Amino acid sequence: MSVDASLNSFDGTRIHYELDAVFETDVPGPDVLLCDGIGCDGYIWRYLRPRLRARGRVIHPHTRGHGRSGAPVDPKAVAIGHVVDDFRRVLDAAESRSCVVIGHSMGVQVALELWNRDRPRVAALVLLCGSYGNPASTFRDGQAMRHLLPLLRAGVRLGGERLRALWRVATPTAFSSFLAQLTELHPDFLRKHDLHLYLSHLAEMDPQVFFDMLAGAEAHSAAAYLTSIDVPTLVVSGELDRFTPAWLSSEMAHRIPTAESVCVRDGTHASPVEHPMQINLRIERFIDEHFPQRALSEAPPAPKSEPAPPVTRRRKSSRAADQ
Repeated sequence: MSVDASLNSFDGTRIHYELDAVFETDVPGPDVLLCDGIGCDGYIWRYLRPRLRARGRVIHPHTRGHGRSGAPVDPKAVAIGHVVDDFRRVLDAAESRSCVVIGHSMGVQVALELWNRDRPRVAALVLLCGSYGNPASTFRDGQAMRHLLPLLRAGVRLGGERLRALWRVATPTAFSSFLAQLTELHPDFLRKHDLHLYLSHLAEMDPQVFFDMLAGAEAHSAAAYLTSIDVPTLVVSGELDRFTPAWLSSEMAHRIPTAESVCVRDGTHASPVEHPMQINLRIERFIDEHFPQRALSEAPPAPKSEPAPPVTRRRKSSRAADQ
């Protein structure tokens, strides 16, 4: 069973969400909440989501300004806290009292901030290829993006509708290779259909929302409360990810007392769709170990995918950068 629904959030923005469940009766244990990164409306969960919904309820909100959600009524309401406020309303509407929060890219910051603001409801965290804060400052292991971001935002504002029209036309075509490299999508592992899904949605986004939300993510940091996190946490990084470098994920796992970490060999920022088999199995095992009431002896297969290189599993060590 899959239900599409929407609600009006705190500023009147319409937030769309999907609720999946294969059972008519409630499955004991927490729900799963999926938190997208900037520019994504669910493509990153293409292979994981079918596996998770075989175990219970899966809730997938579309971030404001993304997918089937509306543009922010208040253009300034694009910070991490605003997204968290939206998602808490979605959880309320879905009557979700407990959930495993899985975030990718910017969704990692959303997941962490959701734990910070709604601790009784967050049962566990799965943090995929994302930073705990200030992501532009570590993009490609440099400071260039942090300095470039204000110029990009100003350029989009000045470009107006003409630039938006160019964005819609150029994103899926001429800029596709550039965008794939910029966002660390690996051409050898990423399937063409998955790349098309990503670029098609990105082309439909308002570039102003994209860059303003990136600025909102850059202004956010969960560093102050990482050491207070007391729920089971799985941190997944990509060996070749230069958007969120693997050392940064390792540092985050080292700061979280309850965390264990996994580094995907040859994985980039899009590891969940590049290496779905390994990542899916690791996340399923993590959930089954901590919430055995959700486990099934056999789950239905995810969409067909090709074999990928193995995952290197590394638990926390005494060194923050040991990954």
